[in-house]
Amino acid sequence: MPVFHTLTRVPMGSKLNPPASRATQVQRAELCRKILSSTAAKLIVVRASAGFGKTTAMTQSMSQMSSAGVATAWLTIDDADNDVSRFMFCLDSAVSRLADVDVSTGSTGGGVGQTASEAAFGIVARLSENPSAFALFIDDFEKLHEPSVLSLIREVVEHLPAHGQIIVGSRRMPELGLGRLRARGQLLEISISDLRFSVEETAEFLNGGRKLELSKDDLTRIHDRSEGWATALWLISLALDGNKSPQFFIQHFSGENEAVADYLAHDVLAQQPQEVKDFLLRTSILRYLTPSICCALVPGCNSMVMLSYLATSGAFLTPLEHQTNTYRYHSLFAGFLRAQLYAQYPQEVARLHLAASNWYENSDRFVPAIDHAIEGHAYAHATKLLEAHAERLLSQGRMKLLARWFDALPAEQLKRYELLEMIYIWAVGFTRGPDEALEMLSATVLEVFDNPVVKSHIQAFKPLMLGMMDRFEEASELVHAEDDTLIGYAPFADIVSINSRANIFSVMGNYDQACQLIDGARDAQSGHSSLFNSMYSEALEGLIDLQEGRQKQAAARFRLAVGARGPTCDFSHTNGNAWAGVLHANTVYEANDLEMATRLLHVYGPLVREAGLPDHMLISDIMLSRLAFSEGDVDRAFQALTELEHLGRVRKLSRVVATARLERSRLFLVQGRGTAARQELDRAGTEELWQRVRRHRMPANDLQYMEMARLRWEVLAGEPQAALSPLELEIADAQNSSLYRRVLKLKLFKAIALHRSNRSGEALAVMADIMPVCCAEGYVRLFVDEGTAAGSVIQFYYQALLETRRQNDPLFMDYLQRVIDAFGSVLLPIVVAPEADEPLLNSLTRKETRVLQLLSEGYSNNTMAEKLFVSDSTVRTHLRNINSKLNASSRTQAVAIARRHGLI
Repeated sequence: MPVFHTLTRVPMGSKLNPPASRATQVQRAELCRKILSSTAAKLIVVRASAGFGKTTAMTQSMSQMSSAGVATAWLTIDDADNDVSRFMFCLDSAVSRLADVDVSTGSTGGGVGQTASEAAFGIVARLSENPSAFALFIDDFEKLHEPSVLSLIREVVEHLPAHGQIIVGSRRMPELGLGRLRARGQLLEISISDLRFSVEETAEFLNGGRKLELSKDDLTRIHDRSEGWATALWLISLALDGNKSPQFFIQHFSGENEAVADYLAHDVLAQQPQEVKDFLLRTSILRYLTPSICCALVPGCNSMVMLSYLATSGAFLTPLEHQTNTYRYHSLFAGFLRAQLYAQYPQEVARLHLAASNWYENSDRFVPAIDHAIEGHAYAHATKLLEAHAERLLSQGRMKLLARWFDALPAEQLKRYELLEMIYIWAVGFTRGPDEALEMLSATVLEVFDNPVVKSHIQAFKPLMLGMMDRFEEASELVHAEDDTLIGYAPFADIVSINSRANIFSVMGNYDQACQLIDGARDAQSGHSSLFNSMYSEALEGLIDLQEGRQKQAAARFRLAVGARGPTCDFSHTNGNAWAGVLHANTVYEANDLEMATRLLHVYGPLVREAGLPDHMLISDIMLSRLAFSEGDVDRAFQALTELEHLGRVRKLSRVVATARLERSRLFLVQGRGTAARQELDRAGTEELWQRVRRHRMPANDLQYMEMARLRWEVLAGEPQAALSPLELEIADAQNSSLYRRVLKLKLFKAIALHRSNRSGEALAVMADIMPVCCAEGYVRLFVDEGTAAGSVIQFYYQALLETRRQNDPLFMDYLQRVIDAFGSVLLPIVVAPEADEPLLNSLTRKETRVLQLLSEGYSNNTMAEKLFVSDSTVRTHLRNINSKLNASSRTQAVAIARRHGLI
């Protein structure tokens, strides 16, 4: 079964083709010229309220681009595109229409084992390979609100090739990082003022297109009151067509706000025959209209004839191209019709939704069937459908979908269905967090029921939620008290229970037992496939590999876990796959693929924060902070940690708060701010908290715990010699606990301490011990994240190998060079320069001294320019002056000289 089998019934013709133009359409020549001439813009945003002609401007621009030889494609967004898998399927279909994009290979259509994020990255790669100019038009963009979908689009825009453009039509400002694009001159914004019809265009439309023969005064009055709003003009033209008192109508309508649409729609609707009115109102609840489903809602009506009539009579019904006999209402008109339906025939609403639900059910489309049942308050019918499908959706990880449905059902309705109530609690646990889910469970009477299926779910659910809340001791007690007689009643719960026990054993340090349970979970899934549990098992064993120093094996497991998806699963959208996605990003980051890590975190980071997974929140946000710092955006690096700390307080997760402060301390150390780093350490949690962390194997704290942080500070800002003895104790403890990744980090600190204590031979011996292991596993950020001190000792080791010629393995030497390169310009060879003259030192201006200070703290040229309210070229001039005055040959050397003379 193909991954997108449930999407093949989406009327793709309407999504991939622009609406057909009307003969009455006014040519927006100036708008099109503005859009076509903005070749430097990566993104063009056509933003305005509904009905201002965004789509028309885009379709006309698309037509002119096509005539000019530019490859074009179109995609219309609807609410369902907030599902990542569906969106990527539709986006891929649109991109495939660009003539020079090769779709024969690397298709992103959602093949088995491919995530939505991987599909997006594939699209970027394919577009980058396209040598010809192209433009992708995306309409109704305001319907997208899912953070993961928006993050994916940001990635596509950010990495769009120079000859490509994306043109977006939206009612509101899209969340696509517009500030950065605007600053680069890569954004064109078309606003309401650009879209408003001029008086001349109003005349062309009403008199030329609609043949109304209005006077100049009437045209001016209509234009002034409509404020050039295209849809209002269209509605006015419909109302005036055949109107016996046009002057009276023009005198009494108001175009000051969007309410004019309702007023005019009343007038238009009132002129329709009763049969047409009834049809319009009763079918307004549908997203798409076909003769078959319309007949189900309006029995006795010849729906084929009616739809054909409406499509040609200007009643806001649009035929969908390439979809035979399929239509949709204009969204404004549909909303008005629904309001009229509820006002005029409130007793009909429930019947209509139930009829639509039955039609979709008989068509084997249970998702819209449940949607209509709930919208029509047919809760018994909705519950019947949920009974048939909820367990399958649960095993697929469709938590958000389930939570949305159950939120809409009356509590009393759910109390009659114990299993559905339990599935609701599962969904809440993975969408709104374990605290709320456990509170919901305690507020029910589910725990006193004798239903073994429900009891099996509860037995699996509670330890998992407690673990997500950092309450591992309580979770462990529940696991040891589990009732084995419940095994076999609920396969999904059975496997979750095994995985949950494995996770608890892993945190408690019992890796052998954890691995045995993981193998048991895999065996149990052979007869009861659960995509959620498959992901969980692989990710859990990957964590064990990670802590035991098997970086490459862990990376392979996380890749598999992220790809452990089947035909209809959408973990990246429902939080299930975020568990593995963040861990996958972590191994990608360690390998120094910073661009890919950033993309993955933009997809998975919001999901783990929403679900409240402590370790994953820490891993994700600390990575985001480090990525920002590596780009020279120091403010954003600190902001990420501040937001993480705040989130920890809100969620009452003291470990998150304390770990965020440890990371802030590390950041201060990298900046050379030892005093600030020490102060942050002193505020980072209690001894009781860190003793608890030491007893457990928390994934986020393998390299982030108080003793290591104190040793880091002593090595980098205190007395390196004094750190050697406690380092030996920590190394021994880590080795005894099989925490070999921790051993590597601690030995790096030992080498730095020896190097800074002028014990170079011993430092080289330590490096010779750890570097072959690090080479085999591909560690890079393990070193780079410790800053210049780590880079210097690695460079020292590398130069020693070159001088002694003890190492002739080209792969190993290449690895060392790659690690050194990852540090960037901070490790450029520093030639000892003559001391700067005192007068030159004193001649540094206050602005140059400020630039030096910012430079020493890791800020990029762009960020310094923003902070100093100057241009990039001014910053570069300051840097040249600084180097000249300090006799420095590089930025790093300038900072070193300034520190030596106490200037910063």
